[in-house]
Amino acid sequence: MHARPERTLLAPGLEISRLVCGLWQVADIEKDGTTIDPEQGADALEAYARAGFDTFDMADHYGSAEIITGHLLKRFPAGSGKPRAFTKWCPEPGPMTRDIVRRGVEERLQRLGVDRIDLLQFHWWTFEHPAWLDALHEMQAMKQEGLIGALGLTNVDAAHLSLALADGIEIASNQVSFSLVDRRAAGALSDLCATSGVKLLAYGTLCGGFLSEKWLGQPEPASIADWSRSKYKRFIDTAGGWEPYQAILRAASEIARKHGVSLSNVASRWVLEHQVVAATIIGARLGESEHRDDNLNVFRFALDAEDHALLDAAFAGTKPIPGDCGDEYRKPPFLTASGDLSHHLDAIPSVYQAEPVPGRPGRLRVSSGSIWEPIAGYSRAVRIGNRVLVSGTTATHGTDRCVAPGDAGAQATYILDKIAASLNPLGAKMEDVVRTRIYLKDAEKWEPVSRAHGRVFGTVLPANTLIEAGNLIGDYEVEIEVEAVIDEA
Repeated sequence: MHARPERTLLAPGLEISRLVCGLWQVADIEKDGTTIDPEQGADALEAYARAGFDTFDMADHYGSAEIITGHLLKRFPAGSGKPRAFTKWCPEPGPMTRDIVRRGVEERLQRLGVDRIDLLQFHWWTFEHPAWLDALHEMQAMKQEGLIGALGLTNVDAAHLSLALADGIEIASNQVSFSLVDRRAAGALSDLCATSGVKLLAYGTLCGGFLSEKWLGQPEPASIADWSRSKYKRFIDTAGGWEPYQAILRAASEIARKHGVSLSNVASRWVLEHQVVAATIIGARLGESEHRDDNLNVFRFALDAEDHALLDAAFAGTKPIPGDCGDEYRKPPFLTASGDLSHHLDAIPSVYQAEPVPGRPGRLRVSSGSIWEPIAGYSRAVRIGNRVLVSGTTATHGTDRCVAPGDAGAQATYILDKIAASLNPLGAKMEDVVRTRIYLKDAEKWEPVSRAHGRVFGTVLPANTLIEAGNLIGDYEVEIEVEAVIDEA
């Protein structure tokens, strides 16, 4: 049996444990207003670190987790053997100026008591607000200054990870939900990571404890008080309900008996064996419910073809979790603890504002701030009655920067986010779109653009035209316009 967790290189100079201790439960412990004594909390973390579980994951909203970890780090001299600390910055959507980003990162540095953050992970609540790219570029500059060791993302789907990479951001990791119940990360996201070198940090691998012997053969609970567990119950419900979930438990239990390990070990092992997964994140309860010895069992066996066949047969009885990774935080059905984002945000603001057209009662328009709109005399979008017309849109960020030069698929992803943001203040959604027109610089790049279009409109199925337009002005590979019709009540 392994005495310590396996290790892996997440980024140059950043060797980590393949079992990362997640500190989200600090927020749960402190939710009634009590605060964990930081030295006592550090004592508990030091016990993990001395046992080889020396990599810790936290966030700006995990209560005092960063402060506790800062007290731990002070106990270790610089150099080898010092625990690794990952944290996340999850700002509310809004302008991401240099000062705002630096204040957010500097707060993480201060709370951790370090000169450099080993891995800073960024979460953004809506891609319709394009400032997430501004934040990433400023954090990349801070990485080059030495204030950030490696840069990661959280809950980002394949399309937007691809967009960030194409726009020149150096991404080491993406932290996403990944389990026997939620298998979305095994698809397009894993394919992209395999080609780009980005690694996955997997959370939710035990579904808040639902993937354990405790629930095997048990009746469905009528209610769940624990926020973390209530979130994963929503995943179970969406994947088909209690009986398909029990079928997964039965398969995993049979495999566990065969290898002489726990059901939870099988659940973790299935995720860890994916090529692009660097580590799974296990909950650290700071002295409570510690299962370090059992967790080490994941490194003493491997799943064989028979094991995978058993699990695949159980998967066949479930429904795929809708959407791509991270969609649970950005679009219905919100598979969060409360079923919406009310425990994270008060509201998500629109990046653009509608304004009335002078002399045209009932007509509204939206400007995106591009330098071309006032020069050429046009609006990004106009609403007339229940119709909304969106002008030909390119991947122009801010006033004049071309996003992801040369990458038609990434540009299409950015454009469709921008179109969605243009529709929103006019009372329309992408589901209201009835026609799209796509203009390509090079017809050979039709497929990545069409796939981006299909990702957004795969269930809407508007009328569509795609043509090669030849040279577009600037470094743009694609331009898209849409028309939407709002159903009248």
